[in-house]
Amino acid sequence: MLILRGGLVVDPRAGTERVADVVVDGGRVAAVGSAPPGAGEAEVVDVSGHVVGPGFVDVHSHVHSIAGQRLQALDGVTTTLDLEAGLMPIDRAYSRAAADGRPLHYGFSASWGDARAQAHLGTTPDADLNASLAMLGDPAWQRTSSASERATWLRLLESELEAGALGIGVLMGYAPRSDPAEFLEVARLAAATGTGTFTHVREIVEADATTPIDGSLEITRAAAETGAPMHHCHVNSTSRRHVDRVLGLLDDARAHGSRVTVETYPYGAGSTAIGAFFLAPERLPAWGLRPTDISLVTTGERVADLRRLEELRATDPGAVCVVRFLDEDDPSDAAMLTRALAFPDAIVASDAMHVVWPDGSTDSREWPLPPGGQTHPRTAGTYARSLRRMVRETGLWTWAEAFRRCSYLPAQLVAGFAPAARGKGWLDVGADADLVVIDPARLTDQATYVEPTRPSRGVTHLLVDGQFVVRDEVLQTDAFPGRPVRGMLP
Repeated sequence: MLILRGGLVVDPRAGTERVADVVVDGGRVAAVGSAPPGAGEAEVVDVSGHVVGPGFVDVHSHVHSIAGQRLQALDGVTTTLDLEAGLMPIDRAYSRAAADGRPLHYGFSASWGDARAQAHLGTTPDADLNASLAMLGDPAWQRTSSASERATWLRLLESELEAGALGIGVLMGYAPRSDPAEFLEVARLAAATGTGTFTHVREIVEADATTPIDGSLEITRAAAETGAPMHHCHVNSTSRRHVDRVLGLLDDARAHGSRVTVETYPYGAGSTAIGAFFLAPERLPAWGLRPTDISLVTTGERVADLRRLEELRATDPGAVCVVRFLDEDDPSDAAMLTRALAFPDAIVASDAMHVVWPDGSTDSREWPLPPGGQTHPRTAGTYARSLRRMVRETGLWTWAEAFRRCSYLPAQLVAGFAPAARGKGWLDVGADADLVVIDPARLTDQATYVEPTRPSRGVTHLLVDGQFVVRDEVLQTDAFPGRPVRGMLP
């Protein structure tokens, strides 16, 4: 038994903040406020002056690695879910993570992209994100499905849901010319199975007036027509300088009863495969981008011109790159990011990418991480950066609101069909002992675009399933308590 003594205890489900003790017994919270009988022999950790809350639930993490999860642990995350892209086959994704060991809890959606690629290209997915990234630039994958192809990938998705996938991840932004009727079919499947969709939307009209449908409107339409819960991924990066218009659209849809949720992250740059549709040379002007706004993660090379961009897309379409779409130092652009974070009920989600080393490896058990690893700084700093900005610097969030957006609301996205998520995101008797202890005066992100693997500072302790993964700001390298979060259909 463990007692966290004297911290400011935050329960976002109840909206409360109070100084109290938190008693942990095994993988559950046994008491809040006073120790139960038998706690006399418990280990006591003084956390006075600190904030104690439920660990952050990241619903948009692609790290799939020990190295990446360790960076996220030091950012306050206790559960990482890849819901936007997902992996296929789902059983292999879960079994591989369990065999490797994970510091944090993990879960995956059913991959619309992989199912579609299997139907279109005859590929056999291997639950491998790198292979999926390489496939994204293939025009044969991006086209509209035939009737038989659509039936094939719908059956594949349904079988993945039956096997425990957490809803359906839809990379629509990578096949943005496909028939909108396909997305409605996905939404109907989600509604029929009691799950939901998690979508990287297709181009919005401001970027492409010839798009089959505005990407954000597509989500609200599908939610209204099918009743399925629809989640809009990283609204900041898909909407860019049009985010206020998009958020207004989503707000109106919710006001009319649609089940639409949204997430954002506090950076002016995204990260994706360089072969993505929207990074084609002819597409850059639509977003006001230049080749020099794109840089390769592995080498740091900033793309010099259109010829070099075409070469990279042809020779290595799966290469991960960083794309700068807003200027974080510009007050107007920075205010736009803040408005996205402040939007009512907007969830914080990182879109964390794996760390890549010069030899092409994407994982390491060494700590500190071996030198030379590159990624987007959001992998290491999303949550500390969001809380620093929204709680400490602007005062737009209370601690209860911060934990509601980083822990409770994200857990609720899957709690209806994933029993393992129901004890996460809140802090009271019976909750999962996935806890973060924060030094509010010291909490900040340290990762930059030049040094993206610098861990956040100020996460004093992190418990996953009642076990310390971070203690006294020191990562516990022998801690692998992560467990699967799987779906269960009615």
